[in-house]
Amino acid sequence: MTANTTPESEGTQRLTPDVVVVGAGPAGCVLSYLLARSGVETLLLERNATLDREFRGFGFQPYVAWAFDQLGLLDDVLDLPHERVRKAHASVYGRRYRLLDFTDVSPREDYLLLMDQPPLLALLVERANEFETFSFRPATAVTDVRREDGRVVGVEARDRGAGVDLEVESRLVVGADGRYSTVREAAGIDAGLLESELEIVWFKLEDASIDVTTQLRVGESGILVYAPLSDSVAQCGWPIEKGRYSDLRERGIEAFRRDLVSVDPDLRGTVETQLGGFEDCSLLHVEPGLCDRWVDDGVLLLGDAAHVASPFGGQGNSLAVQDAVVAHEVIATALSDAKRSDGALPAERLGRFEERRYPAVERVLRLQRRTESFVTGLLLYGSRVPRRLRAPALRATFGALSLVGSSPLARRQRRLLAYGPDPPRVDTSLFVADESATVD
Repeated sequence: MTANTTPESEGTQRLTPDVVVVGAGPAGCVLSYLLARSGVETLLLERNATLDREFRGFGFQPYVAWAFDQLGLLDDVLDLPHERVRKAHASVYGRRYRLLDFTDVSPREDYLLLMDQPPLLALLVERANEFETFSFRPATAVTDVRREDGRVVGVEARDRGAGVDLEVESRLVVGADGRYSTVREAAGIDAGLLESELEIVWFKLEDASIDVTTQLRVGESGILVYAPLSDSVAQCGWPIEKGRYSDLRERGIEAFRRDLVSVDPDLRGTVETQLGGFEDCSLLHVEPGLCDRWVDDGVLLLGDAAHVASPFGGQGNSLAVQDAVVAHEVIATALSDAKRSDGALPAERLGRFEERRYPAVERVLRLQRRTESFVTGLLLYGSRVPRRLRAPALRATFGALSLVGSSPLARRQRRLLAYGPDPPRVDTSLFVADESATVD
């Protein structure tokens, strides 16, 4: 995008892409790739210097594999380190129950894909770089949006790597910068945070004896949630009542390790060597949210910037990719229809994105909130059940849920989890011919 770079003064650069995407997570990287492949001048900005950073979400529902297959990228994605989980189980006081089964939702994408995000994002950026309409600037933090006559017409940013300030003028600013979105705040859009009574103590274990098909374990000491990344590496979550992390830390790391081993005895020997202290953990605030609007003149929000999914159910990445697929069609079509006019894309043209995605996202979030409420009940009210009755009561509950899992209603719910209520297809007709889009 060198033709659209203008030195304004020493230490300042002016850039004029069609679209500036802020945030190189799944939503931002997928959308940038789709736009660049469609001939749209796209600038992707990422505040971090590298893509190798801590991400909360590791699960990609079957829809994501279907979308990558449409793009011709699935084989490359599956060459990256990953795990495929077709059936997931819960272990309740040592007994195993079926939790999820994707084998009957699709003849091909019948698995939950578990993988670290950085290699996937690097792959998407690498593929997008094959198109001369794409530019990527890491270590670049957006500080504000630029306005003209009440419309957003670009962003101001600081490229720490190059040591320059950026003045970016664009037809559209896409906020894909996560739950604490700078673009959303600068655009004056409320995050729409929802109440939650939980937080999650988050940590990674390597060289552990892990059953990748068991993703929830319930015991007397608490609940352990697994997101396996391989047969020996897992991201782990320990839900706690909101505001009780200081109590956990006060009990000490040894007491915490004992709790973990009591729920999953196979972790004995691993947590002692890999959890040296609470500095090896992080606290994930469960703060789901749903903005009441996702578009304005010259601005569009997607992924966590528009709606923060609960970590229960693993829907965040799938929702983000679906957002990117729909946004691609709306943005590319709007730019094509108005290619001879100047100025920010108006909210009425961008509103098709919100109209398509809002009902679907809202429905998935409601489903997640029910799951979160179930876990909240286990944590906050399970202790009220006499101790001798807890294990039998919970086993009976999960046993009933496992039986219901074979019903037509349960299959429809699995389909909803796998693909969402309105799974969008990639509009490949918007792609330009390879020979004119790629660099020789």
